[in-house]
Amino acid sequence: MPRTLKAGERSSVRGTVFGALSRAKDYEKEPAMVQPNTQPSTTGIHAGYTPSGDYRPLTVPLYSSAAFEFSSHAEAVEKFALRQSGFTYSRTGNPTVSVLEQRAAALEGGANAVATATGQAAVALSLLALTQGPKHIIASNQLYGGTVDLLTDSFNDFGIRITFVDPDLPAAWEAAIEEDTRAFFLESVTNPLSTLPDLPALAEVAHRHNIPVVVDNTLATPANFKPLTFGADIVVHSATKALAGHGQVLGGVVIDAGTFDFSDEARWPQIARARARYAGTSLLARYGSGAYSMLVRSKFLHDLGPTLPAASAHSILTGIETLSVRTAAAASTLLLLANFLEAHPLVAAVHHPSRAGHQHHERAAKFFPRGTGSVLAVELHDAALVPAFIDNLKIIALAANIGDTRTMIAHPATMTHCRLTPEQLADAGLNAGVLRISVGLEDPADLIRDLDRALAVAASTEKEVSFA
Repeated sequence: MPRTLKAGERSSVRGTVFGALSRAKDYEKEPAMVQPNTQPSTTGIHAGYTPSGDYRPLTVPLYSSAAFEFSSHAEAVEKFALRQSGFTYSRTGNPTVSVLEQRAAALEGGANAVATATGQAAVALSLLALTQGPKHIIASNQLYGGTVDLLTDSFNDFGIRITFVDPDLPAAWEAAIEEDTRAFFLESVTNPLSTLPDLPALAEVAHRHNIPVVVDNTLATPANFKPLTFGADIVVHSATKALAGHGQVLGGVVIDAGTFDFSDEARWPQIARARARYAGTSLLARYGSGAYSMLVRSKFLHDLGPTLPAASAHSILTGIETLSVRTAAAASTLLLLANFLEAHPLVAAVHHPSRAGHQHHERAAKFFPRGTGSVLAVELHDAALVPAFIDNLKIIALAANIGDTRTMIAHPATMTHCRLTPEQLADAGLNAGVLRISVGLEDPADLIRDLDRALAVAASTEKEVSFA
């Protein structure tokens, strides 16, 4: 069963795992830590960094260096052996990236974090660290299309087996468990229909079977929802999206609660068993509850190399500082757009839990009082209207990103989810008439006029075709 750590344990692990990769000569003080009850708007500005050095810059410095000098050969030996804190090479640790990791962990209420080059890399590394062998994963059947590609194609090539299950049926997840199931994987808010899995119920099932729960919290963001509070063990993000918020860089992050019990050597040999790579000791013996994060960093980030550049980390940190105000503004605008679209005669349905008829409306009110993020899905009554509607939008951009300052639209069936089979699309609740809208920070009146104009043109096109 998962073990809840005492505060002192978690604090010590943070010092060990983060400290091993987050201290350089320029840092004269410990990175700033925020209180557990600090609000996201404060955490996003202050966590992980305290001004220090000769100039005491208020913003996080950009350390654009591939390597770091050692004062002696003995120091190099100790740092490469992971026995002494400090940076060696930016593939596995960089001072700027380290601040991002600590800030992301603080936002989610986690103990440790590892940044990656993309959100896809974060998903891949978080699961690869659990499924060495290879093993079995149970995943939600309502996932972003790129994640489905990863699980069904590349992971299949590695021999990792995937069973997709409806996230609204905890009993079905339990029925799908096999002897070598090593992870539950789901999205806290699904992409693009914004359904809300019953995370506490799924976590209860997983933990009874000593299975960690990995949750992609990209759409919700920690400003709206913290999966670790509701039973998740590991959280992943595409930091490209709302964490950055400006669409200028790619990035990802894996955040570990530090509370899952990996002590069973037979079940978790990659963490609990002594290995030659770690001088005949185990990661668990060396790093305690930070062992999982160190496995992600020291093996998978180190060996596969999906490193987040320091400049990208710096850019994401700038975005995180405004995360709370951006998500609040987007949530407000989203409701206005949803109300407009729901009343339009060309719209068959608006898929969003803010709607009273949505299957998870009550769950949203209970667990997501600040909103579920910036994404809503709109379903046109005739899929043939989709091209004319999209092509006549002037402000809203046709693009595959979400969480940007700009409002964007995508057609999942032919874009983000284009490689799903008809059966997978049906399981995910998608059809050719569904469009995904990521709400940005433009004036809502301008966005509504843009939608209204494009829908009117689409309607006139439909009439022309019917008269022909």
